[in-house]
Amino acid sequence: MLGAGVGETAGLAETSGAAEGAGNPRPAAESNPETSADLVFFTSASGYTGRFVEKLGREAGRIPLHTSAPTLIAHSPYVLILPTYGGTAEQPGAAARGAVPKQVIKFLNVEQNRSLIRGVIGAGNTNFGENYCLAADIIAVKCKVPVLYRFELMGTSEDVATVNQGLEEFWTHQSQKPA
Repeated sequence: MLGAGVGETAGLAETSGAAEGAGNPRPAAESNPETSADLVFFTSASGYTGRFVEKLGREAGRIPLHTSAPTLIAHSPYVLILPTYGGTAEQPGAAARGAVPKQVIKFLNVEQNRSLIRGVIGAGNTNFGENYCLAADIIAVKCKVPVLYRFELMGTSEDVATVNQGLEEFWTHQSQKPA
């Protein structure tokens, strides 16, 4: 089940009253999409990560593709799935700049979203070499959460089964932790 989650709104709102003219549409301010799903993801224009999430068959909140769009707001603990952008290393062995998508940075810069992240799953391409799934590693360090899994491109059927089983075990373990 892909989607931004609960409360996604955009477009026109009907207004009433003499000033606007009864029933004439007026553009509504876009509100932030919201989610209570335990899985949040970002997929680039290629859609690889989104296709992987779709294969999981789980409810998931989607971080908008464009940074100009309102930011997704999470309302419950979640695991983040994201791709690594190619980026470029300034020197051999250095982390690639631009590995974490700007949309994900914008999402995690919201304190509420950052406080609810519990783990991260990375998507990548082994052609990136040492930068394979680097975005997941960066977020794990900055947010002090574990990298739960890494998969290449759209993932395999084995990746899907492993991630689904791993998420079930992860959330069971999380629910047993003292508050």
